[in-house]
Amino acid sequence: MSTIDATTAVKKATPVGQRREPGLASRIVARTSSGVVQVVLLVVALFWLMPTVGLLVASLRTTTDANASGWWEALTEPAQLTWSNYDELLSNEAITDSLWNTALITVPTTLLVVVVAALAAYAFAWVEFPGRDWVFLLVVGLLVVPIQVGLVPVSRLFGDLGIFGSITGVVLFHTAFGLPFAIFLLRNFFAEIPRELLEAARLDGAGELRLFATVVLPLGGPAVASLGIFQFLWVWNDMLVALVFADSESKPITVALQDQVRQFSSNTDVLAPGAFLSMIIPLLVFFAFQRQFVSGVMAGAVK
Repeated sequence: MSTIDATTAVKKATPVGQRREPGLASRIVARTSSGVVQVVLLVVALFWLMPTVGLLVASLRTTTDANASGWWEALTEPAQLTWSNYDELLSNEAITDSLWNTALITVPTTLLVVVVAALAAYAFAWVEFPGRDWVFLLVVGLLVVPIQVGLVPVSRLFGDLGIFGSITGVVLFHTAFGLPFAIFLLRNFFAEIPRELLEAARLDGAGELRLFATVVLPLGGPAVASLGIFQFLWVWNDMLVALVFADSESKPITVALQDQVRQFSSNTDVLAPGAFLSMIIPLLVFFAFQRQFVSGVMAGAVK
């Protein structure tokens, strides 16, 4: 059908003077544009940020001031604020080493999950092979398997392999349990790509890898970015897997802070700045890639 014929068909299908009903997304945007709704959202955002601000202020107060009054007292007495807590934190090898271990665990896990899941999702969406649907159903079925079920058998397996208690073991465990959801998410997104684009690229001589790199990945970039953000946040904030699979030399910041609470329950001069550093890094990652995250969410909502 030519462009003129398509335009004529649309005009015949839509009577003159009749306007199309706005979609759900358009109605939501229109409602949230009102002044009252914006004020309500601003109040909600302030309440959401209050714990973060409180933790920041608490991390800048001495133990004496923290035990004497609440953190809000420092807002009227700025002289209480000091950077000495962060100086002590940076001199605490247990905390600094755990921050480095957290990065060594989170970054490789996120990269592995995103790369492997993207390749597998492309295969499930656009590559024909025997038993493809059954294998995908098996992957979807793995979504209901809780992490707790795999702790004991995987611990024995890692012990036999000699990687129990190491960063490698923690990375492999997070990768294995993160792949089912990642593959499911990306496969559903990749399947929405128009088939004509892929067929045109194949007619031009593009192979599967080139098709994946030049067509699928650019179109699925928002979904891949959203997955990367989710995976980064999940692994960075995890403590259960690290408690089981990490030893004293490979424990992340969550376990290090838990050890501080267990040993010294009143050392807020270390706990407060350590908790703030542990929280602010994922927030910075989220805000740095928020545009890609929102694009991925909106793209999945309008398809």
